[in-house]
Amino acid sequence: LLLVPAACSTVDATAVNRSAAPPLPSKFAAIVVDASNGSTLYQAASGDIRYPASLTKMMTLYLVFEALDQGRLTKATQIPVSAHAAGQPPSKLGLKAGQSIDAETAINALAVKSANDVACAVGEYLGGSEDAFARSMTAKAQALGMTSTTFRNASGLHDPLQRTTARDMAVLGLRLRR
Repeated sequence: LLLVPAACSTVDATAVNRSAAPPLPSKFAAIVVDASNGSTLYQAASGDIRYPASLTKMMTLYLVFEALDQGRLTKATQIPVSAHAAGQPPSKLGLKAGQSIDAETAINALAVKSANDVACAVGEYLGGSEDAFARSMTAKAQALGMTSTTFRNASGLHDPLQRTTARDMAVLGLRLRR
């Protein structure tokens, strides 16, 4: 099973209580997907538009992994930190403009720390600018079938035009798992 948006992890299908869950307040959305076959086991407002917040970093990581697979990046590649990246609000590593971070450490910082400065630096490195990277994130989302998702930055810091659905994030979670 894949649980989204609270977490992207797998669990044993026998552990899911199949009884009807109480309705969630309208600001919440959820989806539980069987990762072995993609079937939806539970959903609540899974197609409603939401702000992705730090779940945005799932797509940032997806594009990092794609760059690794394509040889455009290695785990040792040094990613420079711009003043713009260094100036991102917390959560962050506290990198300074002019420093660099290797791609392997960047992956860990994105996945574990949810570091906004690292997300921005990665976006600038892979996309030439964070705006260009966000456009490539949106294009990749569309290519993956995430029809209700638009990205505006690499970190998930609030932008009123950045949006997704729990269903779209489940699609991405399944692809990341692969």
